Amino acid sequence: AAGEAHRGALVGQVVGVADGDTITVLDVDHTQHKIRLAGIDAPESRQAFGSRSRQHLAVLVFRRQVEVAWHKVDRYGRLVGKVRVDGADVSLKQLEAGLAWHYLQYAREQTETDRLVYAGAERAAREERRGLWAEAHPVAPWEFRRVRVSSQ
Repeated sequence: AAGEAHRGALVGQVVGVADGDTITVLDVDHTQHKIRLAGIDAPESRQAFGSRSRQHLAVLVFRRQVEVAWHKVDRYGRLVGKVRVDGADVSLKQLEAGLAWHYLQYAREQTETDRLVYAGAERAAREERRGLWAEAHPVAPWEFRRVRVSSQ
């Protein structure tokens, strides 16, 4: 059920990249799992840098084997977890490239170390105006979604 706190580990090949923070992983039993990258929120596809964020994630993980350490199932049935490719934290790579926000609303679900590292990576990307931080007033994805919902 949605929001249930489970924990698990999953290894598989990335067969789909929906956007800058959601992938599909095919496990050894040929079961597909939708994975939401923990700790970040990437621009929506209709937002500035949405397609850049998705492309960057695809370059990192598409057709590659990843390890997913997941800690919950979200309301859309996606496993939420830390994704690693060759030992590298994929969420962190998205933050370093300036193609995602550190998702503070869920920061309490992160380890203290991840919280600090993610916050530092976002801060560095902002200061160096990398990716979406080159914009004068980047709109956070959660703001973008909220405005879209209220205007429909």
